[in-house]
Amino acid sequence: MKQAPVVRFLDRTTPPHISTLILLAGMSAIVMNMFLPSLPKMTDHFQTDYSIMQLSVALYLGVSGALQVVLGPLSDKFGRRPVLLTGLFVFLLATLGCIFAPSVEVFLFFRMCQAVVAVAMVLSRAAVRDMFEQDQAASMIGYVTMGMAVVPMVSPMFGGILDQQFGWQATFWALFLLGALTLWLTWADLGETAVKSGKTLTAQFKEYPELLTSPRFWGYSLAAAFCSGAFFAYLGGGPFVGSVVFGMSPFWVGIYFGAPAIGYFFGNMLTGIYAQTVGVNKLVTIGTFINAFGVTLSLVIFLLGFGSPLSFFGLMTFVGLGNGLVIPNATAGMLSVRPHLAGTASGLGGAIMIGGGAALSALAGAALNETTGAFPLLYIMLATSLAAVVSMLAVLYRERQIAGL
Repeated sequence: MKQAPVVRFLDRTTPPHISTLILLAGMSAIVMNMFLPSLPKMTDHFQTDYSIMQLSVALYLGVSGALQVVLGPLSDKFGRRPVLLTGLFVFLLATLGCIFAPSVEVFLFFRMCQAVVAVAMVLSRAAVRDMFEQDQAASMIGYVTMGMAVVPMVSPMFGGILDQQFGWQATFWALFLLGALTLWLTWADLGETAVKSGKTLTAQFKEYPELLTSPRFWGYSLAAAFCSGAFFAYLGGGPFVGSVVFGMSPFWVGIYFGAPAIGYFFGNMLTGIYAQTVGVNKLVTIGTFINAFGVTLSLVIFLLGFGSPLSFFGLMTFVGLGNGLVIPNATAGMLSVRPHLAGTASGLGGAIMIGGGAALSALAGAALNETTGAFPLLYIMLATSLAAVVSMLAVLYRERQIAGL
C-alpha cells in the first residue's frame, strides 16, 4: 500500500496539487465542446457546409486518439512533466492558428493540432495512478474529474454567449487564455511523479502486446469507449438536433447542451465517495446500465411522438451520470492491469476511447438531416450503450475465471 504523497502547492519539487490535476483533466473537455454552439455561425463565416464544419469535432477526436498512443510511452520514457509542458505550448500555437485561419481548410488543420491538449487528460490520470493504488486512484480520479465537470457543463453556455456577443473567434481567445493559465500552473506546481524508464522508445512500444493480450485491459477499455461513445455521438449530433430539429438559438443550445455534465459531476462525486468501499467493477457495471437507461428512455419518448428539447437534453443527464461512474473507475482498472505501464495504458486506453468517439461523432453528424430528426443519433447512442454493458460483463466473467469461481 502506497503512503499518501507529500504535496505542497506551487512547489514543483513535490507531486501536483489536486487543483492542478483538476485544471489539466478539464482542458480536453473544454477545448472539445466550448465552441460547439458556434458551429452554425462558423459554417457561414467560412462559407462551407455544416457537415464540413462538423469535422472540427471528428478530426479533433481522431487526432487526439492517435496522439494518445504516443503520449503514454513518451511520458513513461521522459517523465510526465516535460511531455505536458511541451504539449500545452504547442496547443497555444495551434489555438492562435484557429483564430487567424483564412479558410476552413486552414482552420481544420490547426483544429487537429489543438488535439495535442489530450496530453493534459492522459497524463493527469497517469500522475494519479503514479501516486495511488487502484481503488484509491479511482477515487482520486473521480474527485479530479468531478471538480472539473462543472467547467464542461457551463463552457458551451459561455461559448454561446461569447459567440452571440463578440463572434466565434472570442471562444478561441478564451481557450488561449485558459491554455496559458494551465501551462503556467503546470510549470509552477507539477513535480515529476513517474520513475523514468531506462528503456528506449522502441522497447517502450514493444510492451504494447503486454496490454493488448490482456482481456481485462480490453474489457475496461471497451466499457469506457462504448459508454463514452454515446456521449461523443451526442457531441457530433446534439448541436444539430438543438439548432435544426428544435430551432434553438446558439445561446439556448449552449444552455441545454451542458445537461450531461450535470450527471457527470454527480457520477464522479459518487466515484470519489464509494470507489474504495464498493470497488471499481461494481461502479462501472452500474454506470453502463444507467447510461443505457437514459438513451433508451429518450428514444421511447421520441417514438411515442413526445420528443422535446427538455426530454432530449434532460435525459442526457443519465448519459453523463453513467459516464461519471464508468470512466474514472474503468480508467483506474485499465491502469492497474499492468501498473508499471500506467502511462502507456492511459494513452492506449484513451486512444481506443477517443478514436471510437471520433468515428461515432462523424457518423452522427453525417446521419442527421432535417427529415430524420433525432432518430439516427438516438439509435447510434443506444447501440454503443448496450455494447458498454456487454464489455463490462465480460470483465466480470474474466475476473471470476481468474478467481477460479
